[in-house]
Amino acid sequence: MDAILTAFGLVFDPAVMLVILGSALFGMFVGAMPGLTATMATALLVPVTFFMDPVPALGAIVTATAMAIFAGDIPAAMLRMPGTPASAAYADESYLMAKKGQLDLNLGVNVVFSALGGILGVFFLVACAPSLAEMALNFSSFEYFWLACLGLTCAVFIGTGDPLKGFVSLLLGLSVACVGIDPAAGAPRFTFGNVDLMSGINFIAVMIGAFAVSELLRGAVTLHRQGHVVVPQVGNVFRGVGGVMRRYWKNFIRGSLAGTLIGALPGAGADIAAWVSYAMAKRFSRTPEKFGTGHVEGVVEAGSANNSAVAGAWIPALVFGIPGDSITAIVIGVLYMKGMNPGPTVFTENPQLIYAVFITFVLANLIMVPLGWAAIKSMKQVLRIPRTILLPLILLFCIVGAFAMTNSQYGIVLMLAFGLLGWFMEENGIPVAPMILGLVLGEMLEQNFMTSMIKSDGAWLAFFERPIAGGLGAMTLLIWLLMLGRGARTALRRAALA
Repeated sequence: MDAILTAFGLVFDPAVMLVILGSALFGMFVGAMPGLTATMATALLVPVTFFMDPVPALGAIVTATAMAIFAGDIPAAMLRMPGTPASAAYADESYLMAKKGQLDLNLGVNVVFSALGGILGVFFLVACAPSLAEMALNFSSFEYFWLACLGLTCAVFIGTGDPLKGFVSLLLGLSVACVGIDPAAGAPRFTFGNVDLMSGINFIAVMIGAFAVSELLRGAVTLHRQGHVVVPQVGNVFRGVGGVMRRYWKNFIRGSLAGTLIGALPGAGADIAAWVSYAMAKRFSRTPEKFGTGHVEGVVEAGSANNSAVAGAWIPALVFGIPGDSITAIVIGVLYMKGMNPGPTVFTENPQLIYAVFITFVLANLIMVPLGWAAIKSMKQVLRIPRTILLPLILLFCIVGAFAMTNSQYGIVLMLAFGLLGWFMEENGIPVAPMILGLVLGEMLEQNFMTSMIKSDGAWLAFFERPIAGGLGAMTLLIWLLMLGRGARTALRRAALA
C-alpha cells in the first residue's frame, strides 16, 4: 500500500500532469495524421524524456501511445484514411457507417470503447502480468508460425463478397511481402536491381495508398456529383453508445481479452490484435452478412482490442525485458536510461514506479474521452471544406506520411502505385483489406517458417511436437478444413439448384 500511495503522489504531481496532458495532445495529433504512427510518436518523445524523471518520462510515452492508437480511428471514419495501422482493420466499416449517416455513433463508439478497452487491458496487465509473460516466453518460431497462419485465416472473414477474390487479394499481399532480402539466404529477391526495394515494401505507405489514395481517385472521378466527402453531422457523439454497450458487451470483453493476450506476444502488437478481433467478431456474429455494410459490431470488438493490446505489450517488457512491440522496444531503452532495469526485480526494487505506470495507463484512457470528443468536434469541421480544396489537401497529408516512413521519394512512389492498384481492385470487387493483412503478416510467416525448418532440419512433424504449437496447429488446420467443407457444400448446393 505504501508503494501504491507513493505512486499516486508521483503521478498527480502538477508538473507530471502537465506532461501527461501535453503528451496526450501530441499523441492525438500524430495519430490523426495518416502515416505518422504511434511508434513515431513514441520515438519523437524519446529525446524529450532525456531531461525528465522516470515517472513523467514513462507517463509521456504511455499517454501519447494510447492517444495515437485511438486518434487513427478519426480520419478512418471521416475520410477512409487510417491514421495508424491499428485502425486499418475496420477502416472500411467505419467509413461505410459514416456514409450511412452514422458518423456520430461510429466516433462515439470508437472513443468510448477505446478508453474502456485500454482500462480493461490495464487490469489484465496488473492481474496477469507474470503468468502471461511466462506464457509468451514459451512461444518459439513454431508457435509464431501457426499464429501467423491463424492470422492469415482472418482474410476469409474480413473479405466481403466472393471468398475467391479475398484469397486473391491475400496472395497478392503475401507476394508483395516477399520483395526485399531473403531472411534465410540474405540474397535480394524481386528487387530488379533497385536499392530501395532491398528494404522491402513499406506496408504503411501501401496502406496509405490502398485506402486513402484509392478513395481520392474515386472522389476525383465523382467530383462533379457531390459537394462533400460525407454529410457533416455535428451532433452528440455519445448518443446511442449506451445501447451499443448493452447489445455488444460480449464483443467488448472478448476484444479486450484477445487484445491483451495478442499484445503480450512479442512482435504481435495492436495491428494484429485489431485484425484478429475483427475477424472473430464476424465469425461469431449472429448477423455476419451485415459486416462490410457499415455495421458497428466489428468496430466495437476491434477498437477494444487494439487499445487493450497497448497495455498487453508492456507485460513481457516489464517482466522480462522483452519488447511486445516496436513501442515497448523504445520503452525498454528508456527504462534502462532511467536506471530501471526491466525484469522480475523491477517489481521489488522500484514498485512505486511500476504502479505509477499502471495509474498513468488508467489516467490516459480516462482523459481520452474528453480529449477525443474535442478532437472529433474539431476534425468534423474539415468535412465542411469543398471537395475541390479538401481532396488535394488530403493528398498532401498522404505524401507527407509516406515520405516520413522512408525519408525518400520511394515511399511516395509506393503510395501512388498501390493507390492505383487499390482503386483498380475495388472497382473490380476485389477487397483491399486481405492484401494489407498479407503484407503485415507475410514477413512474420516466412521468417518463422524458415527458422523452424532450419531448427528442425526439415522435419515437418516438429511443427506439432511442442504442446502450444501442436494446439495452435491443430486449431488452424481444423478451421481450414471446416472452411473448405463449407465451401464444398455451398458449391454442391449451387450445382444442384442449377
